Amino acid sequence: MSERTAVPQARPTNGSSAVEADRIAAVRRYDTLDTLPDGAYDRVAALAARLFDVPVATVTIVDTDRIRFKAVHGLPGVTEIGRDPGLCDSAVLSDETLIIPDTLVDPVACSNPMVAGPMGVRFYAGAPIVTADGHRLGTVNILDTRPRRVEAADAATLADLAAIVRDQLELRLSALNAVRAEQERNRIEQDRRRAEEQARRRAERDRAAIAAFASTLQRTLIPPLLPAVPGLELACHYQTASPQEVGGDFYDVFPLGARRWAFFLGDVCGKGAEAATVTSLTRYTLRAAALIDADPTAALSALNTALLLDASVGTRFCTAIFGMLDPHTDGGFTVTLATGGHPPAYHLSPDPDAGVRVETVRAEGGMLVGAFADATFASRTLHLAHGQGLLLYTDGLTEARTAEGARLDQEGLTAFLALRPGPLTAGSLVDDTVALLGTLPDSDRDDVALLALSVPARDTATAPGITATAHSTTPTAATLIGPQRRHR
Repeated sequence: MSERTAVPQARPTNGSSAVEADRIAAVRRYDTLDTLPDGAYDRVAALAARLFDVPVATVTIVDTDRIRFKAVHGLPGVTEIGRDPGLCDSAVLSDETLIIPDTLVDPVACSNPMVAGPMGVRFYAGAPIVTADGHRLGTVNILDTRPRRVEAADAATLADLAAIVRDQLELRLSALNAVRAEQERNRIEQDRRRAEEQARRRAERDRAAIAAFASTLQRTLIPPLLPAVPGLELACHYQTASPQEVGGDFYDVFPLGARRWAFFLGDVCGKGAEAATVTSLTRYTLRAAALIDADPTAALSALNTALLLDASVGTRFCTAIFGMLDPHTDGGFTVTLATGGHPPAYHLSPDPDAGVRVETVRAEGGMLVGAFADATFASRTLHLAHGQGLLLYTDGLTEARTAEGARLDQEGLTAFLALRPGPLTAGSLVDDTVALLGTLPDSDRDDVALLALSVPARDTATAPGITATAHSTTPTAATLIGPQRRHR
């Protein structure tokens, strides 16, 4: 207890005191100066007035230049006063309860407006509200208009009331911190969601841009439409494993002159721009070679040399099946197929007893194209007669897995083709095979290219025109496109 009776008390200078600066920082931290009255401290002020039988009791927070009343008993309408020395300002600078028995004889308090003014305060006692870390925020005060003395026990009681205010302030700060922490968590969560949404949109834009690039590049690597070959129906299907990647499969059908035609289908090792380089080189090399030499194995040999000599190809190679079409005098076409490490083609014929006869067309001995300088290639000749069809495909078809997890393989494809109920036309062959792919899971699926050729049955050979049907699910189209018809 600190009791002043006409003994001057030193007072630190507010602006130069480091302790005062820390105290003001604590006042700001508790954020209670200018909050609206909430009644939290009114009971403390009323209890102090009743316990000490004084007309006025207050709870204050002391700012840099003002004293803010958080609770007032006996001074209605008063919310703050200036920070004048003598009473609350002096009490907040002490760690103990300040008691001034008679303010008129106190050299500091006597000039305070509450003492010298109309209120005429003659007695003052104030206990500092001290935080847990030692900062004095304000005071709990009792005032009277007549001098009086206070015992040590009374001073302790007033300090206890200040401690109650301190506890309420701590609870309020704890609640404020919890709210602020929750607001901060919400802000961080909102920022995270906003960042994720922005990243998702950027990723979508990037995927769209990549898909558009892949689509544009892909269109340069495969013919947009199949040609109309007199006496022959053609159909194709192309589907990349991902719209963001350029596929490595390729096919083409083109004229050689004198009613002769050439076609090929193959698969470059890998995907992306590097595979696209090989695909482009492959397509133009095979087209050029076929115009020079009528032997399809010679075209594959020329491609093998070109791939090995081109530095941009690197170690990439491909598989390919290359064919020549010569019109047959009895109708249909003589087909010469050369194979370079590619899965066999399927020759399908009507069978009155078994429905469809399926024959694998395999030229034994054909090696990978672009892998070995001394690679050799083999060819085989067959007759594609009226009502018969020929199906070429890349290994994305036979390596696709069934719902049970097993590969379709050539055995499964052969069994499927043998049980087809539809006619042996190029369009129906492609449609049915695409439908088969639609029943298989999409996980880990490779690119798939299909090329089908068929000669119409004799009873339809005199139709006004021959249909050329093209199917595609490349990135240029979201769904199957077809049929597209041409007549010659």
